[in-house]
Amino acid sequence: MQYIVVFDTNILLSALLSTNGNPFRCLALAKVGQVESVTCQEILDEFAEKLLMKFKFSEEMAQAAVQEVRRFSRLIEISETLKAVPDDPDDDMVVECAVIGNATHIVTGDKHLLSLTNHQGIVILKAAEFAALLSTP
Repeated sequence: MQYIVVFDTNILLSALLSTNGNPFRCLALAKVGQVESVTCQEILDEFAEKLLMKFKFSEEMAQAAVQEVRRFSRLIEISETLKAVPDDPDDDMVVECAVIGNATHIVTGDKHLLSLTNHQGIVILKAAEFAALLSTP
């Protein structure tokens, strides 16, 4: 089965900041082409903003991190019209990116997204669950 995955911003941050966790393993699989990563400019913008504001990255370091994700991801455009996460509308972009990108999975640590478990057949799960899914033959 071909896995097409949208990695939520918190997974991108975790993978960048810690090289020994499941988020890092999940992104490593995308980097080597074992899974297809799909993202949108809105997720990349949020990623850069968090790096700058929360983690005090320099503009250059934040842009380098964004470019790295871009390098191994298929970039799609969203219209920001999908409403799927009533408790956190900021998360709608992740679900819309997955729908438009024909993703099979959304990998996230966000409780609002995880509470959906599924959206239009797209499985929403934690990095540990996704890593476990890929390690089973």
